[in-house]
Amino acid sequence: MRDFTFIHGPRLLSGAGRSIEVAERLPAGPVLFVTDAQVRRLGLPAACLDALAESGREPILFDSVEADPSQSTLLAAVEIGRAAGVASVVGFGGGSPMDVAKLAAYLLGSGDDLDSIWGVGLATGKRLPLALIPTTAGTGSEATPVAVITVEGAEKRGVNSPALIADWAVLDAGLTLGMPRALTAATGIDAIVHAVEAYTSAKAKNPISDLYAREALRLLSANLMIVCEEPLHQVARGAMLLGAHLAGLAFANAPVAGVHALAYPLGGLHHLAHGLSNALMLRHVLAFNAEAARQEYAELAEVMDPECSALGTQAKAALLIERLEQLVTASGLAPRLRDHGISFDKAPLLAREAMKQQRLLVNNPVEIREVDAQRLYEAAW
Repeated sequence: MRDFTFIHGPRLLSGAGRSIEVAERLPAGPVLFVTDAQVRRLGLPAACLDALAESGREPILFDSVEADPSQSTLLAAVEIGRAAGVASVVGFGGGSPMDVAKLAAYLLGSGDDLDSIWGVGLATGKRLPLALIPTTAGTGSEATPVAVITVEGAEKRGVNSPALIADWAVLDAGLTLGMPRALTAATGIDAIVHAVEAYTSAKAKNPISDLYAREALRLLSANLMIVCEEPLHQVARGAMLLGAHLAGLAFANAPVAGVHALAYPLGGLHHLAHGLSNALMLRHVLAFNAEAARQEYAELAEVMDPECSALGTQAKAALLIERLEQLVTASGLAPRLRDHGISFDKAPLLAREAMKQQRLLVNNPVEIREVDAQRLYEAAW
């Protein structure tokens, strides 16, 4: 067994209705409450906001986070928090509000300049106390030390540091009930990709990340279609949240790779949802990796379908790719780039943009060159 390091995630509260318990776990003083307008319109933060106010911790609401949040949005949140003298931060919503909350808590607490911390391990200061509450079962952002922001030129840049790990995360299945099918599907596939890519990560795969990735895939693959077809199924919703969290713990330590690297330009240039972008590239990147990752794919196939154990390794690896593609289409996601208005001639530009994601590409089981990326986009068209 090779040497490895594993960094665990936040303390966890799990259960329907438990988001209101955040108030009693934060220090006294105003709280920067980061969310987005859609989550607020749905009324999802109401109980948590009331609990904060009743505890004397005035919530300072910032609900301007957009999908693929920009650097200007992050800095606006920091400015509002600084002006209010906040003592802690809550991120409430999908991956975008949670990523903004993580970096806002860090920048407010440390006083560091954002441009000095891009990359891995450069954020070494002290952040404000932080709680994260996901309303989708997908990004796993509440579990990870990573935050991704869109900068000038639609490039996505990340900060990866243990300093961004939250103090508390809350898995409140009640917040995800009735989530629209398209969002349920896209976020669920996103979490599945986290599990699969962590399990095959070339850089830091280890026994503990493997353990989390396998259990995440088991939970997610068994429950995705249930929550798509029965959106009020609270038990399945809870299983999806836990699966997404475990996948987050896995990829926080064994980083994601080629699927994510090729997905990012689809979001940055064409504004597709992150989970959908992953779904569009999933089959093609997995097929590209199949020979190098055959053993790992075979092991994951048995997680999804224990009855396939009698098959040979190559057949099981092929079965994994087939089953994942079936999940994408059965969930209702349109699986081709053309289905989303992306023309075939965009492949070279997408490939050039994907090459900027070297921090992810180095984790892929097989090197993906620009010419390979172009062919993968063309195959996905």
